[in-house]
Amino acid sequence: MTEFEGVVPALAEALNKREYSTLTPVQSDVLAPDLKDADLLVSAQTGSGKTVAFGMSLAPTLLDGADRFQHVDAPLALAVAPTRELALQVKRELEWLYEKTGAAFASCVGGMDMRTERQILGRGVHIVVGTPGRLRDHIERRSLDMSNLKAIVLDEADEMLDLGFREDLEFILDAAPPERRTLMFSATVPRMIANLAKRYQRNAVRVTTSAEKSQHIDIEYRALTVAPSDRENAIINVLRFYEAKSAIVFCATRMGVNRMTTKFNNRGFSVVALSGELSQSQRTHALQAMRDGRARVCIATDVAARGLDLPSLELVIHADLPDNSQTLLHRSGRTGRAGRKGTSVLIVPHSRRKRTERLFYDAHIEAEWAKPPTVDEITLRDDERLLEDPVLTEPVADAEKPFVERILAGHSPEQVAAAFVRLYRAGQSAPEDLMDNAPPERNDRYDRSDRQGRPARHERGERSEGKRARREDFTGGVWFSLSVGHKDTAEPRWLLPMLYRVGQVDKGQIGAIKVYNSESHVEIAPGSADKFMETIGADGVIEKGIRVTRLDGVPGPVDEKPRQPYAKKKRFGDDRPDNRSDRGARPARPDRKSKYDPLQSENRDRDSAPGHADEKPKSKPRATPRDRVADRPAPKSAAPRSREKPDDAPRQKKSWDKPQKTRADARAGNRDSRPVERTEARSWDKPSARAAGKPAGKPAGKSTGKPTGKPTGKPGGKFSAKPGGKKPFKAKFAKSGAKGRSADAGFSPRKRTPPK
Repeated sequence: MTEFEGVVPALAEALNKREYSTLTPVQSDVLAPDLKDADLLVSAQTGSGKTVAFGMSLAPTLLDGADRFQHVDAPLALAVAPTRELALQVKRELEWLYEKTGAAFASCVGGMDMRTERQILGRGVHIVVGTPGRLRDHIERRSLDMSNLKAIVLDEADEMLDLGFREDLEFILDAAPPERRTLMFSATVPRMIANLAKRYQRNAVRVTTSAEKSQHIDIEYRALTVAPSDRENAIINVLRFYEAKSAIVFCATRMGVNRMTTKFNNRGFSVVALSGELSQSQRTHALQAMRDGRARVCIATDVAARGLDLPSLELVIHADLPDNSQTLLHRSGRTGRAGRKGTSVLIVPHSRRKRTERLFYDAHIEAEWAKPPTVDEITLRDDERLLEDPVLTEPVADAEKPFVERILAGHSPEQVAAAFVRLYRAGQSAPEDLMDNAPPERNDRYDRSDRQGRPARHERGERSEGKRARREDFTGGVWFSLSVGHKDTAEPRWLLPMLYRVGQVDKGQIGAIKVYNSESHVEIAPGSADKFMETIGADGVIEKGIRVTRLDGVPGPVDEKPRQPYAKKKRFGDDRPDNRSDRGARPARPDRKSKYDPLQSENRDRDSAPGHADEKPKSKPRATPRDRVADRPAPKSAAPRSREKPDDAPRQKKSWDKPQKTRADARAGNRDSRPVERTEARSWDKPSARAAGKPAGKPAGKSTGKPTGKPTGKPGGKFSAKPGGKKPFKAKFAKSGAKGRSADAGFSPRKRTPPK
């Protein structure tokens, strides 16, 4: 049994049970005698054993010299983690560490039943582990009593601040007793963490481990350059090459996780998914499948990079490059934990190489640049694993001997060995053939020592290589036919990128492009044609089912129907059967009735109102009612189209001019703004008892001179005759009143009560 200095005996027994031989640097530093009751600000790298470290540091404070915990009504310690997975993981670590102490634990995380958590808290627990949001909910609902708290631990404090939990953390710390211990564990100590520690810690001691200076010394970093279209195939080859007990593949989005999970399942890999769209129960089952060995590959988003601990994780693959160096370290930190070795592989498209180099430079990591494993390398590695399999070296059991002898009696040793190899390889996914279009290896771009003494740019001469390389000679160029054309919306602007991607050619190796209706012709430089065809493959089928065929010589014009021009946009009114340009003068339609003129009815003869339909000209000048002329305007068909009028021209009536209306017109509901002259009496008109023959105002027809009085009403007022105005019966309450009644107004002498 190993003796651990400064560790509570019950916890030391648990460490020996887990076969701990030595402690990590951070675990040894927090057990210093002078830090027994002090607040700590610990910065340690991912996977350094921080959970066990603060568990051992809290034990003397919580037990207070006792060997086991006694029943309590309120929790003694509170551990806060940024994610649900990390909180549950911390709880599992502390459970086996405090197994001999009789401690009771409770988890308060989002996605779980809050009523169940409240019941567990009500029975009395010693240590509570949870996420900031759910812990705050329990405190506000008074289901979590903070009065007896002796210590608070903030695990991955920097991540909690980055995720926006600052207000929740401050609320939890303010609710805790001021005499408690506060321990903050963080991979880095930015300014926000320092301010938080200064505010809520008492004389905190900064603990920095020596291993912090060398990031992930147990992790091997490899960067594999691939073509963008070979990214998923390269991941398959990496998984097949390493054959790790468990591996995790990081994607940037949930859609990428779902797509890759489906593809890998179809290829025979035992895969589970882990993303934010899954419920907590689904996440727990996925992680448990990885721990039990039922699944070998976990495809996850960055949500799994926050403190996830899988003991058998040997391989981390970055399918999508991380956004920054901190994300790179957190992802890669899932392997190589607690002294174990691990490998972190980055799948780097050619266009992202510079960005990846900056990531390594910012993270102070030296990575090995290489190409993905080929089919031959994977096959050779499979053979080595087969020869090293313990199945070949184990002795034959007595129960197996009869059947073994039976097999050897009927088959030769070569046949038995071949069958064994076939069965061994049958359960494995076949490796993929990858494009060999990686650019040449380059030195570190940040090493600028070789630039000293370099001649000036104007003294270097002409540049022969690089981005500004001259185009190749296309004399004797090879032509290829693509099975897409104008009818498939083919254009050079999307044909060129496709050719770059699938044909391993650049813009200097592609000449003329001719697009026809049903096919396209592309010219390739003579020195690149063979490589282009070899890259495409023998079947000649590339993206979207496009078939590429090599042509003999220079193709002539394609005999096909010319392209149909774009249809001219039809304007409004172009679909009418007649042509306005040659219609001529429009004939009069005396039998036409106005839909909106109530005076035109079936019971009225149109001859009684001559010129009613054609009395309004096409264009009228603006004028006041005083400028009306005696004569009626010319018919619409004879009106001039020019807007220019002489100064002495008579004013034409406008649609907005207020006509002289009688109360009979108002009652009839005349909504036409054009006044109608009545030349003869109607049979249904009744004479008025007073003021016979004297009109109430200006006559509606001709005038012998200038009007002597003001018009009754204003345009737009109560007597407005335009459509949509007020109801006509309201006109009898106007200022003109009954005094303005005329004999030919046709007004009924019967009194009417206005509506209320």
